[in-house]
Amino acid sequence: MDTAFTRLVGCTVPLQQAGMGGVAGPDLAVAVADAGALGMLGMPTAAPEATAEALESVGRRTAGPVGVNFLMPFVDRDVVAAAAGRCRLVEFFYDEPAPDLVALAHEGGALAAWQVGSVEEARAAAGAGCDLVVAQGVEAGGHVRGQVGLLPLLDAVLEAVDVPVVAAGGIATAREMAAVVAAGAAAARVGTRFVATAEADAHPSYVDALVGAGPEDTVLTTTFSVMWPDAPHRVLRSCVEAAEAIDDDVVGEMEVPGGARLPIPRLSPPCPGRGTTGRTDAMALYAGQSVGAVRRVERAADVVRELAEGAERLLAGRR
Repeated sequence: MDTAFTRLVGCTVPLQQAGMGGVAGPDLAVAVADAGALGMLGMPTAAPEATAEALESVGRRTAGPVGVNFLMPFVDRDVVAAAAGRCRLVEFFYDEPAPDLVALAHEGGALAAWQVGSVEEARAAAGAGCDLVVAQGVEAGGHVRGQVGLLPLLDAVLEAVDVPVVAAGGIATAREMAAVVAAGAAAARVGTRFVATAEADAHPSYVDALVGAGPEDTVLTTTFSVMWPDAPHRVLRSCVEAAEAIDDDVVGEMEVPGGARLPIPRLSPPCPGRGTTGRTDAMALYAGQSVGAVRRVERAADVVRELAEGAERLLAGRR
């Protein structure tokens, strides 16, 4: 499955693992990269030293490509610089594309990508110098930038930009991956399916909730907006109901790089990681509409293999 994405990034599978904060740590990124896809780290509040240490550790463990996802409300230029010299791709999300940040990524030797939710943002990302654009449909889990479904958005973005486009939102099966590649995407981006892998840093209760859920169990909401106001996100409906049913100001504690523990305010964005304690059912349980494909805990490499081999058969016309 040779595409513009695999040639540019240096992988063998046109698949990007989403850089989900609190879930996408070094173990997951390494497993995905070793399987031939692009592994991603999600470290939205990490310091430059912690970011550099994590990426250097990843570099010792895999020769495959790994990137880092940055959320613009929490971006730190020093962290971007630390990442850019140690990873293949630096990716930004949730603000207007900024040429100075793209240039900073390039100065460190990394490719630059921007995840967008509209054609206008896609044009701006390409104009800012991005090497890749990630088109995110409203079906996606986590924070959602736009208001359009993936296929209409993908079609419009492909017409609007000349750089490779990665399709994101509601992709978790070989059929869905094959569909976006057939539609012109250079790669598929998968998030929810990777939360339920052995290498992810997700709390077991979060994984169990995903395994038991279907597409109808997700909702696009602004419930978990403390510290990040007016930012729609897709989560499981059950966590919204649980969070609204309690009055506590703090629902638990999370572990951060370095071993420190921080309180999690009720209705705040952090999802429950492996080391989280407290009312994990009342925390943000991010899930895309692809959650129905999450049926059990798997190895990340098995997910990559299933999607890649299945999509390749479908694209070749074999059933």
